[in-house]
Amino acid sequence: MTQIGGVYSFCAGVTLQLIVGFATVAPPITAQTTAAPHLETSKPVTGNYMVSGSNGTTCLLASMGLQLNITFSSVSQNKTVQDVVNLQPNGTQSSGSCSSSSASLLLTTDGWKTNLTFHFTLNTTSSKYHLSELSLSAVWPDMKENFSASNNSLNYLRGTSGHSYMCRSEQNLYVNSNLSINTFQLQVQPFGLTGEQFGAAEECQLDEDDMLIPIIVGAALAVLVLIVLLAYLIGRKRSHAGYQTI
Repeated sequence: MTQIGGVYSFCAGVTLQLIVGFATVAPPITAQTTAAPHLETSKPVTGNYMVSGSNGTTCLLASMGLQLNITFSSVSQNKTVQDVVNLQPNGTQSSGSCSSSSASLLLTTDGWKTNLTFHFTLNTTSSKYHLSELSLSAVWPDMKENFSASNNSLNYLRGTSGHSYMCRSEQNLYVNSNLSINTFQLQVQPFGLTGEQFGAAEECQLDEDDMLIPIIVGAALAVLVLIVLLAYLIGRKRSHAGYQTI
């Protein structure tokens, strides 16, 4: 064994000489993989949910697509992430309770151990109700710790007892900095149900605005057509007056 230029050469019948200057060999780089974010891009499927009272009759009806916007500490990415997850109706069970002035809807999924609660309050004097509280608890595989968020001072989904609240448009229900819920094709009635059917719907402002836009466009077109017609008639009348003068 001989040393050449600071590098050892081993001879075994054939001598291989290596001449090495000043060179640094970088260690191999190992690619770091992280779980892809679970961001939903499609609209959620509409689910139908109901709650029965102590006497067995239906006291709350809801039909809606739900999308969770949630911020939590991720195990796989070792940082705080924002996720958007659609609630799947076929894996969701509904339960809850009703009284003369309050009603709650609890949606539970087994797969991800997710509990989402809607709490409605009725003003018995004005017969007006609203969504007063939203809460979510979740234990997902990628969460470093159990997630919990709630807000009991909300004023969403306002309606009248005996009537349902309807909002076909997408709307966002803000709970806190870590949770908000997007609703799609929503119709809910927590008070004054007759049988298992929704009462007359009271539509949200978003739907009314969507209906107002085509009405405004139609009215503008009608005015434009009227202006063109009047201009044509005035021009024609002036033409006839010119012929009579000649």
